[in-house]
Amino acid sequence: MGRHRLRSSASLTSLLLAGGIILASSSILPHARAQTLTEDQLDAVKARLAEGATHSWEIGTRAEALIEDGTPTYSVLNNTSLPPPQGDAPSSLDEVISIARSVVETRAASDVQGPQPLMDASGGAAGDPPSIGVAVLLANWTGAGGQDGHNYAGAASDQLEYLLEKVPKTSDGAISHRIEQVQLWSDFVYMVPPFLAYYGVLTQNETLLQMAYDQCRLYRRYLVDDDAGGMWKHIVLGKNTDSGHWSTGNGWAAAGMLRVLGTIQHSQYAKGMKNQAKDLTNWVSEIHSGMYPHLRSNGLFGNYADDSSTFDDASSTAILASTVYRLALLAGIHTHLPQAEQSRKALFAPASGSSSSSPPTPSSTPPSSTSSPPPSSSDSHATASASGDHNSTSTSTSASSAASSSATAPPGPALAHFTSDMWLTPVVNPDQFGIQGSQSPEGQAFVVEMHAAWRDWAALGSPGANAAVGRAADAHWAAVLLGAVVGLAALVGAL
Repeated sequence: MGRHRLRSSASLTSLLLAGGIILASSSILPHARAQTLTEDQLDAVKARLAEGATHSWEIGTRAEALIEDGTPTYSVLNNTSLPPPQGDAPSSLDEVISIARSVVETRAASDVQGPQPLMDASGGAAGDPPSIGVAVLLANWTGAGGQDGHNYAGAASDQLEYLLEKVPKTSDGAISHRIEQVQLWSDFVYMVPPFLAYYGVLTQNETLLQMAYDQCRLYRRYLVDDDAGGMWKHIVLGKNTDSGHWSTGNGWAAAGMLRVLGTIQHSQYAKGMKNQAKDLTNWVSEIHSGMYPHLRSNGLFGNYADDSSTFDDASSTAILASTVYRLALLAGIHTHLPQAEQSRKALFAPASGSSSSSPPTPSSTPPSSTSSPPPSSSDSHATASASGDHNSTSTSTSASSAASSSATAPPGPALAHFTSDMWLTPVVNPDQFGIQGSQSPEGQAFVVEMHAAWRDWAALGSPGANAAVGRAADAHWAAVLLGAVVGLAALVGAL
């Protein structure tokens, strides 16, 4: 009888363990299934981006997203040598060349002469217009000027000269993001250093490539917060600073440094700049290590990463995930791939129990940063207020109301974090970084960049995915086995 009881207990134990295996398998396998946008949905994301991108930084970010998604062989983030092929651009670059053409045409029609930004020559955020510079350089490199008569080289040269000679700097050489005062924004790192680096590679000017690295180094010196695990502050120096750890700002910085890293690695100067490449790799990893402990259980970041009172922000979540995939490809660092995959799957998850999704009501309450809250949104735009207006001279309609009301829903399932016409949601207001908005062109670009980065990573066999899944599986199996042991102990105790 006792032996029978022992055999029964063993059978129960086997069943318990088998159940644990089944539960473990059912919880791990879904993570191996790709969850992404359909082509129609991605096209709709890009269509909303085209409608909404009106400010200089939005236009520049749109151009970069289109390069990464549509013509990866011309992207500095892919394993192709620089400079890229000269001659006629492939048709996949048509939209990028069109963006450059429109900007240079508008600039040529102005009365401003000499060194000047590509947009907004009357002042404002000096660091934003250079974001369009890579598209302008690419248009010149592929011979667009010979076809349409525009002086792309002159436009790029004037922008460079304006940055180096007209924009104020700190005493140690950090170029100001603003023109009216010396002020450093984390956003700058995405806008300016990649332009400097690309200009240097195309013109065989290693000094400019070194300058791109130096600007990243200097900005990190001022903005990194060692007391916050390596996250960056948003705005320092001058009036109306923001020492909070704005999630999008950390995404801007990581993505910008990765573009400089990719430019160095794939250029003719790679061998001589290994130390600079190592630094950039470490600095991006530092941001990831500071940010990802604050990823929320729903897979999204808060608008300010370490402030739980701030709203969920899908925009920063997308750009940060894109940088994790890119870092895996450029540097073989896989540490935060599980979190990036969690975020990507959360952003592309189907809506539950409905055929369409709609954005939440925008919040009017600014965040209470754990370090120093952003200044009042009533402050003047001319002094870089918390309204987050990157460019005080833009006369375009606010991106929060720029969408076409006639857009139709693309074929495919409704998604939890997109409206029916594929605006990402919830998002920070692109013109007021302290409050929630409804539509964000930069957020749309981040989605395209995240999709492209994940696609490129998956196309190479998802390097590091097995290790990432293995770490998650190890933790899960430990929990399952612990439960089995506890259950077995309870059964034995009852016999």
